[in-house]
Amino acid sequence: MRKEQVLIEALPYIREFHDSIMVIKIGGSIMTNREILENFIQDIILLRYIGIHPVVVHGGGPEISETMKRLGKKAEFVAGLRVTDRETLEIARMVLLGNINAELVSLICKHGGKGIGLSGKDGMLIVARKKPPMNVNGENIDLGYVGEVEEINPEILMITAGKGYIPVISPIAIDRDGNSLNVNADTVAGAVAVALRAKKLISITDVEGVREDPNDPGRVISQFSPSEFQRLVERGIIKGGMIPKVEACVQAVERGVEKAHIIDGRIPHAIILELLTDAGIGTMISNATSTPS
Repeated sequence: MRKEQVLIEALPYIREFHDSIMVIKIGGSIMTNREILENFIQDIILLRYIGIHPVVVHGGGPEISETMKRLGKKAEFVAGLRVTDRETLEIARMVLLGNINAELVSLICKHGGKGIGLSGKDGMLIVARKKPPMNVNGENIDLGYVGEVEEINPEILMITAGKGYIPVISPIAIDRDGNSLNVNADTVAGAVAVALRAKKLISITDVEGVREDPNDPGRVISQFSPSEFQRLVERGIIKGGMIPKVEACVQAVERGVEKAHIIDGRIPHAIILELLTDAGIGTMISNATSTPS
């Protein structure tokens, strides 16, 4: 497209989204790709300059698993959630807060933005409780220091975002006794989006979206409604690590977020393509849509 056509196409979206809050979650293997991260940060800063308030939530599963491997510790997962003993929790805190969060904030500063790194413990942003044991094939499995969100206190986000900062949140939460808990980043992003009354929740990952055929990347479901989620799980279309990701989007839409998107971060400037062009990419979850027959 000619440059002026791109700008004209973007204009109504810029007008619609001006002064709105968007929660953007990034995770998966794309977190280890520097070029992709640079594109992601550039998109985030562009959104801020056109009057949108982005709030970033990041995961770091592959990096945590790699660090565990280097330390001679095996990663274990149940229903897409990491089994977290005390040592694993300390590794997760080190990787998420000391490495990934700091790197994202540095990149935001490099490209002209004002990033501020936060964990769920700052200002009691994410209050969580220990997740109860999960029943798997008749056996109760204790996930350890894994939390589920009990409350989001968004005041610190409203203050920083309102002053032009881009908050970058690590999903390490705190319980009411002051203990740290590891919470799934997708779950955190969904809860933050609801608490902020965000216009959109956007999940940036390393797949094309929700595939109609899990083995065929060319068959992506472009949109579906929250009421279709359970059916898609039962059919095996949504499974494994995609379950908490999609479930977080579904719950956010059910609780007032206008739309949620799962998009492929491997595509250069995926956020801009999804938000500011007519075509869009990935999978959208909205109450106004339903799964194609």
